[in-house]
Amino acid sequence: MTTPLLADLAAEARNAAHPQSDPCACGVVVTLADRADATVVRHAATVAKAHTPGTDPAELRARLDTAARVPGVLLPPLTPTPVLVHGRLVTLWPYGTPVDPDAPDEAPWEAAAGLLARLHRTTPPVPLPPMRGPEKAARAITRLHAAGPHPAARAVTRAWATLPAWARAEAPPPDATSLCHGDLHLGQLVRHPAPAGPWLLIDVDDLGLGPAAWDLARPAAWYACGLLPPDEWTRFLTAYRAAGGPAVPADGDCWPALDVPARALTVQTAARAVAKAAAAGRPLDEVEQCLVDACARMGTIPAQLPRNFAK
Repeated sequence: MTTPLLADLAAEARNAAHPQSDPCACGVVVTLADRADATVVRHAATVAKAHTPGTDPAELRARLDTAARVPGVLLPPLTPTPVLVHGRLVTLWPYGTPVDPDAPDEAPWEAAAGLLARLHRTTPPVPLPPMRGPEKAARAITRLHAAGPHPAARAVTRAWATLPAWARAEAPPPDATSLCHGDLHLGQLVRHPAPAGPWLLIDVDDLGLGPAAWDLARPAAWYACGLLPPDEWTRFLTAYRAAGGPAVPADGDCWPALDVPARALTVQTAARAVAKAAAAGRPLDEVEQCLVDACARMGTIPAQLPRNFAK
């Protein structure tokens, strides 16, 4: 069903793709995402994104400005200033080809690692707010509490309680000096120009200053939970180190730097999974149960755990 927001977002994309009322402007508009936190449509080579309700305009402009000034790492926006559509800030972007989820053997781990290393070594070109990784983790816990009872919720909340205050967005992080993406996963990479250009990072909503290790936390968490094969984790970590990434030591044990962020992302992902299961009244699937089992283990040992904390 087409909502007023989707209809007007489609119009923004068409107008940007065909500013001179090109006859081709009647082409198909594709909805790429329609969630409470983001609605995204594509027309031709243009993407229009409606950001989360309540997004701070000044912070978003700073993030857009940063994307425009870090070429070769972040996908630059088509326009420097968001517009307001149905009370939502909307930005325009060039379309890039995403990672193919059906071709896991071709996952661009090395490209992701190299882009992160370059981002983390970049001096922010403009003043930026904190990256929003811990804030998103805290929101996942809030969503879990609001979803109603579920037998897995206790393990997740106990694991959450073992994290330091900064990882729960209750205090500033100990090292908040790096330019961070804030929500790194393979869905945040596209090839631009499509379909065969270089890989670039997209989605600046969580971009900001923070501990660089947070950007490695999702693949680290999936590796620690046994959901990311060791060879893929090794490819990613080796490429990050080879590119001079500052989040971990150049050699030796990386886990002291990654332990807290990896725990936090495990809890965040498990909280979202349990909340969805509770809302749908269904049992956890195999991957979701694996994440909850990891939380159960973390909840019993608050001290630092080795890399296989989920086993």
